[in-house]
Amino acid sequence: MTFGAILDALLISPLKLFFEIIFQLAYEAIRDPGISIICLSLAMNFLVLPLYKRADAMQEAARDTEAKLAKGIQHIKKTFSGNERFMMLQTYYRQNNYSPLNALKGSVSLLLEIPFFMAAYQFLSHLDILSGTSFGPIANLGAPDGMLTIGALTINVLPVLMTLINFISSAIYLKGFPLKTKVQLYALAIFFLVFLYDSPAGLVFYWTLNNVFSLCKNIVFKIIAVHKKDRVREKKERRFKVNWKAEPDRKSFLAAAVFLTVLTGLLIPSNFIAASPQEYVVAGIDFNPIWYAVRSLCLAAGVFLVWFSVFYWLAGKKGKVIFERAMWIFCGMAVINYMFFGTKLGILSSVLKYQGGLLFTLTEIIANPIVLVLSGIVMLVIAIRYVNLPKTVLSVAAAAMLLMSFINVHGINASLKDVHPQEKKTGPHFELSTEGNNVVVFFLDRAMGEYMPYMLKEKPELKEIFDGFTYYGNTISYGGHTNMGAPALMGGYEYTPIEINKRDTEPLVEKHNESLKVMPVLFQNNGFNVTVCDAPYANYKWIPDMSIYDEYPEINTYVTKGFFGDTKDRQQIVDQNMRNFFCFSLMKILPVEIQTGMYDGGHYLAAGSGGNGVSQIVLNRSVSRGMSGAFMEPFEVLENLVHMTDVKNGKTDNFLFLYNDAPHEPMMLKEPEYMPASQVDNTEYDKAHEDRFTVDGRKIRIEKSDQMIHYQSNMATLLVIGEWLDYLKKNNVYDNTRIILCSDHGYYLYQTQELQHTVGGKILDLGNYYPLLMVKDFNSRGFESSDEFMTNADVPTLASKDVIKNPVNPFTGKRITADEKTAHDQFILTSHDWNVDYNNGNTFSAGTWAAVTKNIWDRSDWQFIKDKVVLKEHAMPKE
Repeated sequence: MTFGAILDALLISPLKLFFEIIFQLAYEAIRDPGISIICLSLAMNFLVLPLYKRADAMQEAARDTEAKLAKGIQHIKKTFSGNERFMMLQTYYRQNNYSPLNALKGSVSLLLEIPFFMAAYQFLSHLDILSGTSFGPIANLGAPDGMLTIGALTINVLPVLMTLINFISSAIYLKGFPLKTKVQLYALAIFFLVFLYDSPAGLVFYWTLNNVFSLCKNIVFKIIAVHKKDRVREKKERRFKVNWKAEPDRKSFLAAAVFLTVLTGLLIPSNFIAASPQEYVVAGIDFNPIWYAVRSLCLAAGVFLVWFSVFYWLAGKKGKVIFERAMWIFCGMAVINYMFFGTKLGILSSVLKYQGGLLFTLTEIIANPIVLVLSGIVMLVIAIRYVNLPKTVLSVAAAAMLLMSFINVHGINASLKDVHPQEKKTGPHFELSTEGNNVVVFFLDRAMGEYMPYMLKEKPELKEIFDGFTYYGNTISYGGHTNMGAPALMGGYEYTPIEINKRDTEPLVEKHNESLKVMPVLFQNNGFNVTVCDAPYANYKWIPDMSIYDEYPEINTYVTKGFFGDTKDRQQIVDQNMRNFFCFSLMKILPVEIQTGMYDGGHYLAAGSGGNGVSQIVLNRSVSRGMSGAFMEPFEVLENLVHMTDVKNGKTDNFLFLYNDAPHEPMMLKEPEYMPASQVDNTEYDKAHEDRFTVDGRKIRIEKSDQMIHYQSNMATLLVIGEWLDYLKKNNVYDNTRIILCSDHGYYLYQTQELQHTVGGKILDLGNYYPLLMVKDFNSRGFESSDEFMTNADVPTLASKDVIKNPVNPFTGKRITADEKTAHDQFILTSHDWNVDYNNGNTFSAGTWAAVTKNIWDRSDWQFIKDKVVLKEHAMPKE
């Protein structure tokens, strides 16, 4: 960040953010940009009214003092000269407790107006939602109004009207003011006319409304001043009879401001980034996520150290004491909200969205206000009885948080030291031969097996598209998250969670990496040309560390995610997070009831959010605006499969492994095409095709938007892969290609009643362990569905069948077979401890185990075992 950017973050950006939040709150309630601007103007003017009122009082006091001293100053200037005049003036000022710097108090209102104007200009001049929007006689709020046309001359009426109102307001306000002050304000009015003449009508409309408010304010204040003139002396006498026990303590205010700055600007952002640093690295962008914390720190400092200080400085003696105590209480409430409420909200994505939404328990909703009120009372008593204690506590706490933040930053840097932005030197590509054996494994993260029957009902043409495939509708995975579900898929039954835990002297990351290498090395050792794309969690890195294959130079490796996307869209993700991290921190310290509104579906009240290719607002299960960059990145990889495919004549054998997480990052899509669109309204289609979610009497619930977008993203993934399959057919490499579509896990969306079990008083959705498994063998025809019991650990066996004789794990020497599936119950680890930055010891963290024999749909076939259990009686046989 440059010095200018830091200065902007300290002075202008906090105000701009405040403008944005107020505008968006109004817009979400009214859905009219013009009325939202009126609400913004009213809200801002009423909120800063005490500020301007106090500034006017300071100006009046400064003018009175200057008038009182004017005769003496004039006499000294007339009588003395040079150094003697300077010394006499200084003495005269000192005798009257006056400093020449006090003259600045006469310009306080003007100085305050500048940053507010700059913030309004930055916000409203670039607000996309105003473009093309009419309001009353204004044809386009996003362009100059041009309301008056005389021949070939077009006149913008709003700037002229704004200036006239400004002149009238100034004439009322400046009555009795010195000529110098009048010249300043009239010149400022003319400056605004010139500067804003060609500005968007929305901005000029806002500033005109401000001038109308100022005019009304000046008229009202003048009337009030006349009526109060005779009571001023009496009021002053009463005021001085008040015996204030507490004196303002600037250090108390400063300690609270620093505390809030460090908490929201550094500790909270660095805590969440440090939980999974590589997740916040954007492919193709040379950017360290620590800058998110830096930006957040600047915004927090701007809010709490700069603008709160302005309010504090302008406050009177009583106001300062109230301010200090309110800040002390707010600090306590902030800690309570952050540390004790909303601590189990689920997985937070790299764009600061909770996967299951911001859902608080009923206990939290009820308890939060009670706890806050009680703690507020206690803290107020402490502030009154122990005046010096708050600043001491806050200073020590701020220092401790600063230390914790530095530890976080060091940990983030350490985690990112081996991560480098993807370089676009050679595009990802792989070969398929026309006469050899091609084996393709598509690992589709969170592709859900339970959807397939319903997708086939909606689109029967899928059976033709996936000609030769068998859908296995009775398949389990061994964990509900990639760290637990992927190893078995990649390496087979030796890498289920229970088998990994038995090798308790080896780090999890080494066993995970070993599983990722089993199939690639096996196929390479048997003469196949091998390509691996995006090995999941390689080296336990969010951006896969493909160096785990360096000792096998003949294996081609690529990171495809982010390669095909628009750099501009990826930069928008960074820009969005630069804003939202502070908003996220602010949300975390607010009361629970306010957090939901501030969260705003993960958009944090960003004006016009969801209007670009980075973020999407889902209004209901059928309507959305904007597109999610998290979905578009992997989806664009699938769209480019044809371009990545190199068809070669000959008998070369080829093996391709490609990981893709489009189903894992769901987005609402346009039906029935299931394609991305910036504006989606599927209301009519959804209503007409509601029966698609019932097959043979079994219904899946698609009542919530999260359920709908998962279904849509799974459908879109299959359709776009279908386009690639059509390419293979046209290029005569379909029949000699074995294709496996598989997943590491499903997701717990509680859509199918038959898959829900009550365990320990909580409902466990087995849909989380129901992955997609579809297999097309060589020269196969037709589409089939099978109820055979399968697991995703069958993938290595299915991939190597008949093309590798007696396949053996190249790292353990054990045969790769599916015999374990029928030898004993299969044990699924139902833990949600997905974060490999913490769950990275020698064994997986403790959790409930689910045992199943042969049928995911049969409730009697399931058993649940509490806590981590190593069942040695079920160990795999030694070779």
